[in-house]
This record gives sequence, C-alpha cells and structure tokens, in this order.
Amino acid sequence: MPVPQSVDEYIACAPAEVRPALQAIRATVREAAPTAEERISYRMPAYFLDGALVYFAAFKRHIGFYPPVRDASLKPLVARYAGPKGNFQFPLSEPIPHAAIGRIVKARIEENRVRKAAGGKATSKSGE
Repeated sequence: MPVPQSVDEYIACAPAEVRPALQAIRATVREAAPTAEERISYRMPAYFLDGALVYFAAFKRHIGFYPPVRDASLKPLVARYAGPKGNFQFPLSEPIPHAAIGRIVKARIEENRVRKAAGGKATSKSGE
C-alpha cells in the first residue's frame, strides 16, 4: 500500500468498518486541539501543536493511539487500554473512549506548552 499523503487518504484506505471510528477520533482530536496541524507522520494521522500531540492508526482488532501519558491523573482513566511503550489500544469491538481521548489531547497540549516555555527560557538565557 502506498504511503497516504493526507489524513483523508489514510481514512479512505482503511477498511470500511473502521472508517467511522477513525473519523470520530479525528473529530475528537480536532475538537480538543482546533489549531493543531494535521498531517501524516510515521505513515499515520498525526497532530502537532508546539510539537507532536498524538498519532493514531487502524489495526485489525484495535485502533492504536500514541501519546505517552505523563499526567498521573489520566493514567487510571486509560489504564485498561494500555499497550506497549505507552501507547493505547482501543478495541474495535468496544465504544471508543472519546472523552478520554479529548482529555489526553488537552493534557498533551499543556505538556507541550510547558516544555516549549521551559525551552524558550533556557534558550534566551544561554543566548544572552
């Protein structure tokens, strides 16, 4: 399969039964991060705002969702979906946890904002 050039193309190439879930996740991410840049990265839909926010991908039995969650208050909310390396696996046989996805995206926005602010301060001090 050729590398998709857009999120629309990625979703269009997914199996028909998975497309509604992918479209719904996309809408949830866009609602939580309306100004994030949407693009294909690592052959999957990705969203960027002051750095990478989240990625997602369709698999045979689940949708993979890729942000490491550092916010301790969110870990219990998504613990049952925990996959390897800090990603999440949302089974296609169950409802997608959109509220959790929205909270993860917002937490990632804040993590990136704090990281950027800290990096900005360090750069300006070292540049003086």
